[in-house]
Amino acid sequence: MTKIYCYERCTTCKKALAWCDSNGVKYEKIDIKGDHPDEATLRELHKKSGLPLKKFFNTSGMLYREQNLSQKLPDMSEDEQFKILASDGMLVKRPLLVTESSVCTGFKEAEWKKILGV
Repeated sequence: MTKIYCYERCTTCKKALAWCDSNGVKYEKIDIKGDHPDEATLRELHKKSGLPLKKFFNTSGMLYREQNLSQKLPDMSEDEQFKILASDGMLVKRPLLVTESSVCTGFKEAEWKKILGV
């Protein structure tokens, strides 16, 4: 089943879920703040996505800015980055779309159409 990690107050997440609903996409909604992916899950999702790890960070989030991660990440090992990413769901780019064969960070309609076959 398709999973979508999202945050209920995020307008992009709301837009993505509305798009899924209007296109008949069945999905499991997961609260990224309360039930965020752990380090092992993030490692698996990262590998499956083929994306650079930095694409998994919510670079526009308050927590990211408060922790000054834009300055710190380049000097961190991948293991350190995974640990910090797994520490709080608000650091994870959302919505996070997970299917059997793909992982996508953020909502880009054309990309979601391709992944979901809509």
